[in-house]
Amino acid sequence: MRTEADVLVVGAGPSGITAALAAAEDGFKVALVERHGFVGGNLTIGLPVLGFLNQKSEQIIAGIAEWIIQRLRAHNAAGEHQPCPLHMSFTLIEPVAVKTVISDMLRERGVDVMLNTSCVEAIMDGDRLQGIVAESEAGRGQILAKVIVDCTGDGEVAFRAGVPCEQGDERGGVQPATLMFSMTGVDTNRLRLSICNEPDTYDTDHIPADYYCKHRRFIAVGLRGLIQKARRAGFSIATDRTILITGLREGEVWVNMTRVKGVDGTDPCSVSAGEIEAARQMDEIVRYLIELVPGFEESQLARIAPFLGIRETRRIVGRYILTRDDILECRRLDDAIAVGGYPIDLHHPANNSCTLEWCSDCYDIPYRSLLPQRVDGLLVAGRCVSTTHEAMAAIRVMATCMAMGEAAGRAASIAVREGVAPSDIKVRRLQEELRTHGAYLRSVSSST
Repeated sequence: MRTEADVLVVGAGPSGITAALAAAEDGFKVALVERHGFVGGNLTIGLPVLGFLNQKSEQIIAGIAEWIIQRLRAHNAAGEHQPCPLHMSFTLIEPVAVKTVISDMLRERGVDVMLNTSCVEAIMDGDRLQGIVAESEAGRGQILAKVIVDCTGDGEVAFRAGVPCEQGDERGGVQPATLMFSMTGVDTNRLRLSICNEPDTYDTDHIPADYYCKHRRFIAVGLRGLIQKARRAGFSIATDRTILITGLREGEVWVNMTRVKGVDGTDPCSVSAGEIEAARQMDEIVRYLIELVPGFEESQLARIAPFLGIRETRRIVGRYILTRDDILECRRLDDAIAVGGYPIDLHHPANNSCTLEWCSDCYDIPYRSLLPQRVDGLLVAGRCVSTTHEAMAAIRVMATCMAMGEAAGRAASIAVREGVAPSDIKVRRLQEELRTHGAYLRSVSSST
């Protein structure tokens, strides 16, 4: 098998789908490779989409990401961008609908989608990436392209092409993994009113109790006292916090409480062990919810995410490394291609703690962080762009990843149109195209 395209996108998660949709807008031949049997990635595992709004409840992610949400809303499969004191905002989505709605969007744009297909090797000509060797049930074959966009989340293409990569903190520790699952038959009104009326019993992190009085849809984070009570009663729970997310379906709550430390998302043996451990933890969490958390008395396990949620693996070393200070100082950068507002949300690798650090407004993500060192013909988007461990904990959320994906897809199409490498396009031209198509960028300052 040998396939050729103008733009090849590897990975059909939040950044990959937006990259493919953006690159295909001008009629270029775009191929999208995905190792799972469906598109959407983390959009399909029961998480809400975080990051559309900043601390002032202003929308800072738009463009194709907003178009996707609007298409989902047309199918009653997405909620509004709801402000949240802890997460800035959240947008509820129906994970099953994501697979079909996004597949329709890709088909409308003429994207050639190859599911159940993995990248196993990079095809190089000196320092230039020309394509990948892909593997499926049909065997191995080449996919060649003028520009390749790595949206795997793990930097799979970049790593195989020889791009320098880092992983984890200074000790190599990565944020723990989580297997999402949902419960149905939950009395969510009883849950939220219990939190609202008995805040000393049902304590929540950073979110005031009256928030739950006002909002029928919510994310509850905390209930640490109940976790301690459960442990005294003999429950084995790996996290110190209860994290509950109301679903779009009446009486459904998604649970973000399994916590598996030490999972290396680039090692299939480690991921397999993590899947098994998360499933073991899930049984105990279900029992905890039913016996101790108000509103769950008559509930039952309904759905389990199709794969383990991995927060962190490789990060490329690019032409700019986004840092913690860039985030917290709300830095404006001349080559900004996306804006983030989500805090540094760090689930610590070695213990059960999680810390959050907020900036006062929002921060820029530079084009240089999408450009790897040493290898040309390649762009990277999503959580594996060039950042530090701490900065990655802020930019890893799905709305921000979708914005980076759109930027990478539009940069790829400019490079193909002009017959140049992605590193040689004019960033101002890319910024103009992003704004023209509805993406949000702040005004550029004179400092970098």
